[in-house]
Amino acid sequence: MYSFARNLLFKFSPETSHELSLDLIGAAGRLGIVPLLSKKVPACPVNVMGIQFPNPVGLAAGLDKNGEAIDGLSQMGFGFIEIGTVTPRAQPGNPKPRLFRLPQAQAIINRMGFNNKGVDYLLQRVQAAKYRGVLGINIGKNFSTPVERAAEDYLYCLEKVYGYASYVTVNVSSPNTPGLRSLQFGDVLRQLLETLHDKQTYLTSLYGRHVPIAIKIAPDMTDEEIQQVAQILLETGMDAVIATNTTVERIGVEGMAYANETGGLSGAPVRHKSTHVVSVLAENLKGKLPIIAVGGITEGQHAAEKIAAGASLVQIYSGFIYQGPDLIRQSVDAIAKQPARKF
Repeated sequence: MYSFARNLLFKFSPETSHELSLDLIGAAGRLGIVPLLSKKVPACPVNVMGIQFPNPVGLAAGLDKNGEAIDGLSQMGFGFIEIGTVTPRAQPGNPKPRLFRLPQAQAIINRMGFNNKGVDYLLQRVQAAKYRGVLGINIGKNFSTPVERAAEDYLYCLEKVYGYASYVTVNVSSPNTPGLRSLQFGDVLRQLLETLHDKQTYLTSLYGRHVPIAIKIAPDMTDEEIQQVAQILLETGMDAVIATNTTVERIGVEGMAYANETGGLSGAPVRHKSTHVVSVLAENLKGKLPIIAVGGITEGQHAAEKIAAGASLVQIYSGFIYQGPDLIRQSVDAIAKQPARKF
C-alpha cells in the first residue's frame, strides 16, 4: 500500500508531495485510522536521558517543522517524535525549488533554510495534539539573526518550548543557514553551550523538572574535530548528542540528476559517514553521554548498525520517505537483538 502511495506522491514536485503527505498524515491522525494502515510495532523500551522510550526508533526533525501532524506520525509506531527546526520568528526559508529527490540512491538534497511558522505557532500545535509520548523540539536561529547573536535566538526558543518538550535539540549543523555550522567548533561552541546550560538550570528550577538538551552535529568533521566536540559536550553538561545532520559532500550520488544542487544530502549515501561519527563519538564519550544516531537508515539492519557503533537511540527521515512506516518496525526488530544501552 505504501509503495502505491509513494509512487503516486512522487508524481508531484518534492515539496508539494511533502506538504500533501503531511496533510494526509495529519488528517488520518485526527481520524485515528493510522494504526489500520500500518503494522503494529513491538515494544522495545529503553531509558535514555532519564526518559523512558517505548522503543528506540524516532522520527528525525525536518519532516514536521511546525508540529502539524504530530498525532498521525505518532500513531505509526515511532518511539519518539522530533519536530522543528523552529525559529523565534516565522520565516519563508530559501527560494524554491529547494528540495530534490535522488531515488536511484534513496537520497534527498534539501536547502530549505529553516522554513517554519515560528515557535509560537508550533507550540499552539503541540498544545492541540493528543499525543502524550516523548516529544523532542528542535530549535534554530533565524536567517536574519547574525551568527554572533545566535545565542539569543536559541535562548528565546529554549525558554518558549521548555515546558512542552521531553527534550530539546539545538541545531547548529544545518548547512542551509549561512554561518550556522561555525557554531560547532571551539570556544564559540563552548560559550553557546555554557549559556544554554545556565538557562537550562534556571528553567529546571522554575518548572521543577529537568528537560534534557541534545546537540545536533554535522557529519562533515575530521576525527579530531569530533573529539573536540565530544570533550566540550561533556565539559558543558549537555545531555546528549545527535549524529548526524546532512552532508555537503556528494559521495555516492556523482553523476545523478540534481547531485550538484546546493544543500544537504541525506539518505543512503550518508549512512557510513554518519555511522563513523557515531563510532568516534562513542570512543571519546565512553558512555558518559548518550548518542542519538541518524543518517542513511533505509533498512532495519542499518538501525542495528548504529546501535552497535555506540548509539542508544536512532532516528529516521529520508529512509522513511522511501520505505514507509514498515521501516520503523524493521528497525525496532533489528535493534531488539542488540545489547541495550542505558543512560
